[in-house]
Amino acid sequence: MSFLATQFEGTQAAFDFIERVRTFIKEELNPLVDAHGITYETGASRAVLGDVWKLSRARGFYGMTLPTEMGGAGFSLLDHVLIKEAIYATGSPMAAHVLGELSGPPRVGALARIATMDQRARFIEPVARGEKAICFAITEQAAGSDAGAVQTRAVLDGGEYVLNGCKRFISGAPFSDIAVIIASTSDDPARRETTAFFVERDRMGFRIEDGYRTMAGQSSTGNLLMTDCRVPVENRIGEPGKGLALALGRITVNRLLHCPAMLGYARMAIEDSIHHARQREQFGRPIGAFQAIQHMLADMATEFAAARNLMLNTARLIDAGAVGRAEASMAKLFCSETAFRIADRAVQVHGGVGIVHGSRVEFLFRLLRMYRVLTGTSEIQRNTIARELLGDLGRQ
Repeated sequence: MSFLATQFEGTQAAFDFIERVRTFIKEELNPLVDAHGITYETGASRAVLGDVWKLSRARGFYGMTLPTEMGGAGFSLLDHVLIKEAIYATGSPMAAHVLGELSGPPRVGALARIATMDQRARFIEPVARGEKAICFAITEQAAGSDAGAVQTRAVLDGGEYVLNGCKRFISGAPFSDIAVIIASTSDDPARRETTAFFVERDRMGFRIEDGYRTMAGQSSTGNLLMTDCRVPVENRIGEPGKGLALALGRITVNRLLHCPAMLGYARMAIEDSIHHARQREQFGRPIGAFQAIQHMLADMATEFAAARNLMLNTARLIDAGAVGRAEASMAKLFCSETAFRIADRAVQVHGGVGIVHGSRVEFLFRLLRMYRVLTGTSEIQRNTIARELLGDLGRQ
């Protein structure tokens, strides 16, 4: 870390992995990005993404998060967050695709443990090999923070389920070949019961609607529409009524795993700001010589260090066997709020350059604002923390 002296906190295996992945990004992905004119906002075509996934797999990165019996690296959670932070801090617009976080192995690792042999062969293994992409769909018009309120219906009809409904804002949807759909299978509107299904993109009655962009200008999200879409019983994941439990089973870890991405981006914002403060001159000297700029940089670095230490400590707690529900929500809350404050100050340090569309800190400002909503809003994180503190009183 260039602006804070530190010793590497993980294992030697993780350190070596990071060195290899940095070389991979610099020597193989960056030339590909340049050749295709890929940016954070333009994105890459499905064909190019497929090449990236297969290339990453061939180098031993793409399946890192899989169970070890499927070729996963077996890293601790602490090593995982350090690796992910390093990948995002490279600034590569392909960062989310190196490990396949949008549509690859991290989406199916937990499913592999409950999938049938047939499901592993048809869905899990092709994703693990980088041949197919998958998305995970819960969010709807009325189901976001209240994940159990899904209105998409799955009705059993002989040996098939008939699905009707619409999923919104699904990450990785535009280029996915398979979707994991969480649908209501309750026959009583007053009773919540959800079940999970694998649904192939080419099934009749299934359609992906994309073309809209997030506030960060990215087009990697889309809607999934199902109209009398029939899927065989063999596509049901686990037992009926266990869909929400399946979806939320790793939410604690998933919330923590958003933190290294935010902090990787925040680190970029700090480093860009330090560079700008040294190079930009006003009144005959670099703006970094002015106390107002110095104080902003000092606050950025201090808050970054605090957020990063909270993330690493939470990873250690979970590795040691703690549930870590409150701690993961604290980390997600604090890291997302802190990373956005850092981006905001980075824009201020850059002045006019920072507010011009196309500058990196301007993009980071928009991107990091979204993390206060993704994978549970800051308000939902506070609810989770309060429930853990207050017990039954916090659940009223």
